[in-house]
Amino acid sequence: MAAEKTLLFHVSDIHFGLEDNRALDWVKQEIVERRPDAVAITGDLTMRARTREFDAACHWIKSLDVPVTVEVGNHDLPYFNLVERFFQPYRRIRGIADRVEREIDLPGLAIVPLKTAVRAQPRLNWSKGWVSRRALRRCLAALDGLPEGVQALVACHHPLREVGTAGTALTRGGSKALAELARRPVLAVLSGHVHDAFDIVEETPNGPVRMIGAGTLSKRTRSTPPSFNELTWNGTALHVRVRNLEDVRTRDMQIDDVPEDARPPRQPGEPVAPVRQIPRTDPPVH
Repeated sequence: MAAEKTLLFHVSDIHFGLEDNRALDWVKQEIVERRPDAVAITGDLTMRARTREFDAACHWIKSLDVPVTVEVGNHDLPYFNLVERFFQPYRRIRGIADRVEREIDLPGLAIVPLKTAVRAQPRLNWSKGWVSRRALRRCLAALDGLPEGVQALVACHHPLREVGTAGTALTRGGSKALAELARRPVLAVLSGHVHDAFDIVEETPNGPVRMIGAGTLSKRTRSTPPSFNELTWNGTALHVRVRNLEDVRTRDMQIDDVPEDARPPRQPGEPVAPVRQIPRTDPPVH
């Protein structure tokens, strides 16, 4: 049976290197005071997968005294060292290896990982998502192995939306994954990547699937201030509240659809992160 109330924090796109320290301190204090049953971090822990960025990210994550599961985002794969990217992509994240793609089992509810960030793919933009057959098999096997009556939240980095043509799709294999998830007791798919929160329902041939996206806790904002999702499960309904320091109400924080281009909008000539240095204060982001 599900617990009377399960509280989860859904955090995403922290982007250490361009992190928002005020937002991170606030979230950490919320975790200390509210004691959520678990925290799901859906990828992009760093800006450019540098060692010092991962050190900071791992230090922050290990300081959270609650169960944590972490998905790897496209920004967490080495940018400049292709040998490491292909052969040791998670070497710099070993400080939290026990939390990466970790299944969390709670009374009546499980958080199950689905990997969408890949080392390479046959299109120019490697930042976009790809659900491989192996990753989907692992996720479905975990779902099929849950005890009778247990509901699941599937955690991934990229929203499981194709959005666009085969060459420009946001997440290749997303539609197939959603159709398979619709056959199983999945409450929702949790993701990040687009830096704005959303709560939408995607129709599949096998029925609807709820998709919940978290915003960012970095300075790489798109159209909303830094935020995270507070999820409450009472055994019957899953409620989402988008928490932010600006006191913007949840519905105003949530975008209506998943954008094909998830890059933060900004003016030409205003870099979000210089390749060889990361300023403590980011240039203005529009």
